Amino acid sequence: MHGRTLISLLFSIPVLAVAMWSFAALWVDGSSVAAVGFGVVAVVAAIWLRPWRNAMLVVAAACLVVVVWWRSIEPRNDRDWLPDVSRTARVSIDGDRITIRNVRNFFYRSETDYDEYWEDRTYDLADLRGLDLFISYWGSPLIAHTIVSWEFDGSEPLAISIETRKEQGEEYSAVLGFFRQFELYYVVADERDLVRLRTNHRGEDVYLYRLQVPVETARALLLDYLTDIDRIADQPVWYNAATHNCTTGIRLHVQNVQAGQPWDWRILVNGYLDQLLYERGTVDTKLPFEQLRERSAISQRGIAADDAEDYSTRIRQGLPADRRISKN
Repeated sequence: MHGRTLISLLFSIPVLAVAMWSFAALWVDGSSVAAVGFGVVAVVAAIWLRPWRNAMLVVAAACLVVVVWWRSIEPRNDRDWLPDVSRTARVSIDGDRITIRNVRNFFYRSETDYDEYWEDRTYDLADLRGLDLFISYWGSPLIAHTIVSWEFDGSEPLAISIETRKEQGEEYSAVLGFFRQFELYYVVADERDLVRLRTNHRGEDVYLYRLQVPVETARALLLDYLTDIDRIADQPVWYNAATHNCTTGIRLHVQNVQAGQPWDWRILVNGYLDQLLYERGTVDTKLPFEQLRERSAISQRGIAADDAEDYSTRIRQGLPADRRISKN
């Protein structure tokens, strides 16, 4: 194979891949007419223009136009939202005292039948005692949903879930999640809301892991979350199933407070995230992993606890008690 031919081939592969994405982006986020028009330009260029590199340059230029347009699509906060994502949390901080408005604490009779309760809650960072991670499976063992929760002395845990903000009549789609179809939403909630919804009404398999991190790290992570939450209330951002989802979002916050954490494929295939945390010593490693995972399964405890006042205490029964954390 001649050198020029090889270079043309190597250039063509990424161009054609971006062209396929551009067609899909136009179809999903634009219009079918625009997508078909783009496709016609790309096909005509590929068939008629010679040499081949000129055809690829035309296609690449068309893709660049699509990328510039796509990145210009602005997220919004003023859509006709579903009730469970209708309010954004707002945060005020005075020293160690944190006040959060619009903490969700719904009472669910089913996934779609619920009473709405939005609360204002105050937390003292001096009472922070630990950080926990929920991993919830709804289908394939490869993919799960992750929720971070901070425990305080004298207060209910504060759970935060990074999700899509859906409009009336809209449902989540993993495919559409790769495009600009959903705004990003932080569900700031009581564990009886976020976790009970999954165990008692969605039938998901939920695991709860106590994270072995210093209190200072848990504090810094919470403050980083709250900064983002307050900013998004004024400046919405897009959700993306690959780059900014429930788990990659957690990693972005962790990187902000503890840079240098290496990337791992299990951050994307997050059904195996607990294995990664075990290997890194971020969860209790005194037990073999399979035993730890068995003890961390909380679905049945969650179902039994239902809407009990001590819900968070009940679902933690049987978990390894020692966090091995310090305030130094």
